[in-house]
Amino acid sequence: MEVDNYQESAEPDSTQPHIEESTSSISEKPPKDKLISMLDRVEKLVERMRRDALRMEEEKDILLTTLDTVKNSEVIVELHESEQEEVFHYAEHISNRCLTVEVHVRTTRDRMQEDALYKVNGLIDALVVGLRGDPAGAKARCLSFMNSCSSQPQGPADKSFETAVLGCTLDDQKRVKKRLQGLLEYIDCTTKFA
Repeated sequence: MEVDNYQESAEPDSTQPHIEESTSSISEKPPKDKLISMLDRVEKLVERMRRDALRMEEEKDILLTTLDTVKNSEVIVELHESEQEEVFHYAEHISNRCLTVEVHVRTTRDRMQEDALYKVNGLIDALVVGLRGDPAGAKARCLSFMNSCSSQPQGPADKSFETAVLGCTLDDQKRVKKRLQGLLEYIDCTTKFA
């Protein structure tokens, strides 16, 4: 029994693993070993699919952040009112199209990990709320959060954030770090346009 990687068949949109049973390999391995070997290959495909879905989630977030940067840029204020509306509506149209794409990879968490993620998200949300009033302070706080996620910090770390992040799953820790990197890029972009 063999599982091949995704292969296109004659039918369009058919991308399922193929399972082939070969009679010559039946005598070579015990049935359990063959099944375990097949499951190992299927597991690799599942992990690749999860990575691809996570990448798509990240791409969607980057696109939405870029569109938000455009809609909130100070450059828009310099445009005539009709031009402002045109740019805003075009960006809003693209945002709405982007939001039609739904990709979700579920992460299994215990109660303590849920609480830790809730705290991390609350701290990041508070940072975002403070961004308009104090961009420099928000950037410094974002950098301290980033340092909390790094094994080689480039400056001071926020200890309460670090404690909360360490309580999260590894997948969540990776997502938080990427979210902070995206937020830092967003802060840099908005201050450039100011």
